[in-house]
Amino acid sequence: MQDILRIALVFIAVACSSATRSGAPLAGKDGGGDSNRTAGSGGTTGSGGASGQVGPGGTSGSGGAAGASSAGAAGAGGAGAPQDAAAGSAGGTIGAGGASGGTTGTVGSGGIRGVAGSSGAGGATGAGGGGNSGGAGGTGTGGRDAGGVSPDAGRDAGNDVASVADSAIDISRDTARDQASVTADAGSDAIPVPAGYVLAWSDEFDVDGAPNPKNWNFETGFVRNQELQWYQAKNASVAGGLLVIEARREQVANPNYSATGADWKTQRQYAQYTSSSTTTSGQWTYGRFEMRARIDTDQGMWPAFWTVGSTGEWPSGGEIDIMEYYNGNILANVAWGTSTEWVAKWDSVAKAITSFGDAQWSSKFHVWRMDWDDQNIVLSVDDTQMNTTSLATAVNPDGTSPFKKNQYIIVNLAIGGQNGGDPSATTFPARYEIDYVRVFQKQ
Repeated sequence: MQDILRIALVFIAVACSSATRSGAPLAGKDGGGDSNRTAGSGGTTGSGGASGQVGPGGTSGSGGAAGASSAGAAGAGGAGAPQDAAAGSAGGTIGAGGASGGTTGTVGSGGIRGVAGSSGAGGATGAGGGGNSGGAGGTGTGGRDAGGVSPDAGRDAGNDVASVADSAIDISRDTARDQASVTADAGSDAIPVPAGYVLAWSDEFDVDGAPNPKNWNFETGFVRNQELQWYQAKNASVAGGLLVIEARREQVANPNYSATGADWKTQRQYAQYTSSSTTTSGQWTYGRFEMRARIDTDQGMWPAFWTVGSTGEWPSGGEIDIMEYYNGNILANVAWGTSTEWVAKWDSVAKAITSFGDAQWSSKFHVWRMDWDDQNIVLSVDDTQMNTTSLATAVNPDGTSPFKKNQYIIVNLAIGGQNGGDPSATTFPARYEIDYVRVFQKQ
């Protein structure tokens, strides 16, 4: 009769374990976050004791490692009905049963499965009493009846409540970790701000389409330096996180053409090339101005990243060429007024691309920077200083300094003209690709 009762209890325990495992686990997130809470322990068994109650399923998540099985302590004379496993750092313990000499203990129904780890697949089941197998049967003497006694039932219920509470604490902790992870991720994507500065303005070019009209204006037509291109807005677009200024070989009629015009801007009936020149709506005095970009260095190309004074006639309003390229050279220039109208005083440095010692230099992105305060203008590329101009020397004939006033930014790709060279052998379209433009100012 005892054998029949024992077999029945085994079937009941297995059914309960299977029913509990079928519940959908809670979602987890961060990898390794709950590795200290893996498989719970299985129920210890006494002789003829009631089967261990199934521990609650662990929440799914990543990284929950299988708990190692630890040996169950021998029950003295099968003295207790099996306890449910509480969650802990160890794996499910296998009930060892009572002391020898009694009837065979019933199989425990399994302990708590591994609670959610962080970031990955669900927590692994603890080995030996870890959500699947129950505690091993043992022998004991004088085991209690299969129904158990009320103190044992109460103890089982208490352990279940404790396990649920522990799971709730883990879920709360996971939520806090996940929130911290999101915050950290957001911070890693944030713009790095130099020590002692604040971000005054930037365009990261994250939205495809036309450049943000709140940030940029466009020059139109023939503008300066007898350049060959007709500037138009449609040659600039944002795609894939880049502002792309595209120079094209195409004919455009000049609406300002005059057969008798005295100005080069009106003497040309057609432009044979098009490109874009865009200027910032904002303007600033002092700060760190920075651009990451890849420039086209083919013959005839004249890309630039520069600032111009927002007040006063050029060059008395000041010009700073943070970067310009033509005829194989990168230039870093500062210009201000002289006693002759339209003639500038230049502090200019040119560096051949070949001097950088990188045959692939033109195909890579580089960072151009200006550090400008009330003492100096320092121009750099990839943290290599190109030019330094003292504001004490950069003074107009009337004694005024154009570099103690606001300047706005121009980003453009010119073709030919006074400095760009002959583009006739160049393959078009040509591209000037800008990753970002940023302005930082001291706190």
